Amino acid sequence: MRRSGHSQVRFWFLAALIGATAGFAALFFRKGIETLQAYLYGTDDTLHLHSFAETLPWYWVLGLPIVGGLVTGLILHLFTPDARVRSVADVIHGAAMQDGRVETREGVASAFASLITLSTGGSTGREGPVVHMAAVIASRVSKWIGADGLTARDLLGCAVAAAVSASFNAPIAGALFALEVVLRHFAVHAFAPIVIASVAGTIINRLEYGGITEFHLPEGNVLEFYVELPAFVMLGLVCGVVASVVMRSVFFAEDLGNAIEDRTGMPRWLRPALAGAALGGIAIWFPHIIGVGYETTSATLTGQIVLGQAIGFAVVKVIAVAITMAGRMGGGMFSPSLMIGALTGLSFGLIATGVFPEVSGSHTLYALAGMGAVAAAVLGAPISTTMIVFELTGDWQTGLAVMVAVSLSTALASRLVDRSFFLTQLERRGVHLAAGPQAYLLAMFRAATLMRRNDDPGAADATRCEEMIEDGIFIDGEATLEEAMPLFDKAGVPFIPVVGRPDAEGERELHGALFHVDALKTYNSALAATAAEEHS
Repeated sequence: MRRSGHSQVRFWFLAALIGATAGFAALFFRKGIETLQAYLYGTDDTLHLHSFAETLPWYWVLGLPIVGGLVTGLILHLFTPDARVRSVADVIHGAAMQDGRVETREGVASAFASLITLSTGGSTGREGPVVHMAAVIASRVSKWIGADGLTARDLLGCAVAAAVSASFNAPIAGALFALEVVLRHFAVHAFAPIVIASVAGTIINRLEYGGITEFHLPEGNVLEFYVELPAFVMLGLVCGVVASVVMRSVFFAEDLGNAIEDRTGMPRWLRPALAGAALGGIAIWFPHIIGVGYETTSATLTGQIVLGQAIGFAVVKVIAVAITMAGRMGGGMFSPSLMIGALTGLSFGLIATGVFPEVSGSHTLYALAGMGAVAAAVLGAPISTTMIVFELTGDWQTGLAVMVAVSLSTALASRLVDRSFFLTQLERRGVHLAAGPQAYLLAMFRAATLMRRNDDPGAADATRCEEMIEDGIFIDGEATLEEAMPLFDKAGVPFIPVVGRPDAEGERELHGALFHVDALKTYNSALAATAAEEHS
């Protein structure tokens, strides 16, 4: 692979192998959730888990999420340094800034934690842990073959595409998700292997579940074409607002959880258990929040829910998702977004068709469009989400309505947050991927690796460096170009002294100097390499 490059046919066989492996991982994760849910809730029909949970004793519905949260907290406490679940945002970060690699130990722990969460009443989706599991597989293969950054990123895209395809029986959407969300480009060199891997993952799914779609829609989803299109424009804007509320609710709850944890000094492993207690209390009255929520989503798409229920269920689901994510219990955002979007769309559709019945099609069409619109805005992925809605439902005749709603919701929500839920997560950690490579590439280079040491040819004048240090113009060796470049502009100097940490007397040792010209050369080379990869 290192000699011939990843464009060779042999890479396609590797893509197929990784696709099959990631497909099996996604399948086993899904089967594991179903098996554990069936055992813990005492039913073989996990597709109608919410209805069955209504018949269980209240203490069982309350207790399961608490126990699950406690187990999840202990797993994350023991196997991750920050007790945080790894998910899609970490995969995006790995693709952009870590040469296509993600953490292995933390990733495996996160997968087990999410498995427990989704099996014991957590209110999230399975795509987040599945995507990260696939990324772990790709990272191990990249390490094994000694892949460079370009090859490793393509392998990462292959694994992610296969995992999404296998999880949702959606090969087209799986491939587009890897390109649009994870790699964040549509380079031709990556397209063929990612499609091959996506097909391989889909085959794994269909060997177990066949070619069926996740949701079955009623007949008669007819769009009254031109007359009804303005309503879908309005729906798209409404869904954009709803999506931003969902995302901001999660971030608000996370900040609140952090503040409570800091002020009370409670052990970090207890946080998921407390979140589980809150979820259990809600589930006693609203069992539809349990798990990925496909039963409620399916009922919404078939019009089995009335207006009051749809609005109420959507509000409660947003609260439950925020609690689950802020409680660091694990899971993904895609499935909850589908459910909230479907409920939003149905609510809008019931009102719209009630006000203008003579020029309206089916209100369930609004549920379908809303499902795609909210999910696309949360993921920041209008193309792949549009495709996955079609593949999940098998309804290709209503594409115009879905596309209009998706495009408007994504455009609006992307301006209310940093492009998407995942990119906003990274922005909150100080990783500026949303602004593009011109922003995040600066953070990839440390001053210590680019500086000219004191004994190097062309080193900076030591006396001048000491004078600049006295004037407060210096940087630490661990600083990045992200911190150095603004200082160059502010001070107007050709170089900046690089110093070590202060000693007991507050003195700093001079290690060398970072020259502006060296920083610019490195930055320009990185930009050129990124552009070449994205357009190859």
